[in-house]
Amino acid sequence: QVQVAESGGGSVQPGGSLRLSCAVSGSTPDYYAIGWFRQAPGKEREGVSCISSPNGDTYYGDSVRGRFTVSRDNAKNTVSLQMNNLKPEDTAIYYCAFTDAGCHIGRWDYWGQGTQVTVSS
Repeated sequence: QVQVAESGGGSVQPGGSLRLSCAVSGSTPDYYAIGWFRQAPGKEREGVSCISSPNGDTYYGDSVRGRFTVSRDNAKNTVSLQMNNLKPEDTAIYYCAFTDAGCHIGRWDYWGQGTQVTVSS
């Protein structure tokens, strides 16, 4: 069993930055991936980013590439999402999720509760 939990959401003005964290706990396999997703009101869930372990391969959605950076701290069992130059359209609930199947397989086994990010002037 694996648990993931997000933290770090909040409110920021356009152009600002936020850093989200995903704490991973439980029995993790040698190979797994952590994905970041978001869902805005009235919209479908959108894949934001993903990072694999142990390779550290990273992937980004087109709407965030160049502004968001995903990283991991193996010693702390956390994955972070640094979000820069935030835009109002980035407003959403952000979720992290765990899979042992790789970033692009599309099967996510465990989800966090989500953290709200609001970008507004």
